[in-house]
Amino acid sequence: RRWSIEESFQATKTGLGLDQHQHRRWRAWHRWTTLVIAAHAFLAAAAAASTTSPDNLIPITVNELRRLFHALIIEPTRRVADVITWSIYRRQHQAAAKTSHYAQQALTEP
Repeated sequence: RRWSIEESFQATKTGLGLDQHQHRRWRAWHRWTTLVIAAHAFLAAAAAASTTSPDNLIPITVNELRRLFHALIIEPTRRVADVITWSIYRRQHQAAAKTSHYAQQALTEP
């Protein structure tokens, strides 16, 4: 459980900007932290809801959803098809790396 908590905390710090706000009052800190936690909860629920994925792709993660949201909504500098294609390529590459890692790990364990 500790690893998942640390991973979530790191994702909110780096990806959602938990550590990028300067505040002097409790109310400002509370509002900013609540907003970041709500954004992370939304992304986590969306990632949990998308459980179906092809065999050669890893399930979509919170970080991948954040990246897609940023690329498609916040700064739409590329075509939608390019962003989706890049996401599929990344997930295929991560699935191949995961399979290779588990195969290598199975060879080295006694």
